[in-house]
Amino acid sequence: MNKLPTLFLSHGSPMHAINAGKAGEVWAALAKQLPVPKAVLMVTAHWESNLPMLSGNAKPSMIYDFGGFPQELYKIAYPAPGAPEVAARAQELLKAAGITAGIDGCRGMDHGTWVPLLKMYPDANVPVVQLSVQPAMNPQHHVEVGRALASLTREGVLIVGSGHLTHNLRDWMMSRGQQGKAPYAVQFQDWVHQHIVAHDVDGLARYRTDAPEAVRAHPTEEHFLPLFVAVGAAGDDAKVERVFDGFEGNALAMDAYRFG
Repeated sequence: MNKLPTLFLSHGSPMHAINAGKAGEVWAALAKQLPVPKAVLMVTAHWESNLPMLSGNAKPSMIYDFGGFPQELYKIAYPAPGAPEVAARAQELLKAAGITAGIDGCRGMDHGTWVPLLKMYPDANVPVVQLSVQPAMNPQHHVEVGRALASLTREGVLIVGSGHLTHNLRDWMMSRGQQGKAPYAVQFQDWVHQHIVAHDVDGLARYRTDAPEAVRAHPTEEHFLPLFVAVGAAGDDAKVERVFDGFEGNALAMDAYRFG
């Protein structure tokens, strides 16, 4: 199989499992543009750990890691199998790069994983491995994790970062019902795009100090870190395409990128 691209998706609220709108159409189109992968390695913002962790559960259960949503959401099932052998291969690659990683044999699938996959592979016929993020580590660490895993893209594994381009839930709640886009979110979105298309990975990794309104765009970092793994795994010469740049409310940028 030829080298697969890597993806970064802003997964939106859990309600995207019911009505994903234009974002869901983009996710589905991305999957149709690619060969069916051997497995998806999903870097999910909804699994935080001190060291990189991989899910090794052959039959992962559903994790409904949210509250206060319609009961319909809690009945959704996405019975894709796990891929313990891919988890072991990823652990091996990380170890070879000097990065200690573990495997959790009990981990289920969180909504950062199954919400986009419902649209990408609705038949749940592609095995899934999840990879955690390490908010205590810096973005450059996540770039290095991606670089260590890059050879998986030549082994039939689709690496997807599932997070959010901006993720200030307080601003999102306060602005519900309002029209337009929050100027600070657009400023941050534009800065990130400029650095991505310029392949300025080092500059992008300094976003916390260099990007406009970075802390407001991401009061905590977990939803931005999957981007760095996708960028690192793609390689420095990967073609960059922003395939979606919509908003949820006026504060949550829903950008999606294809690298390669």
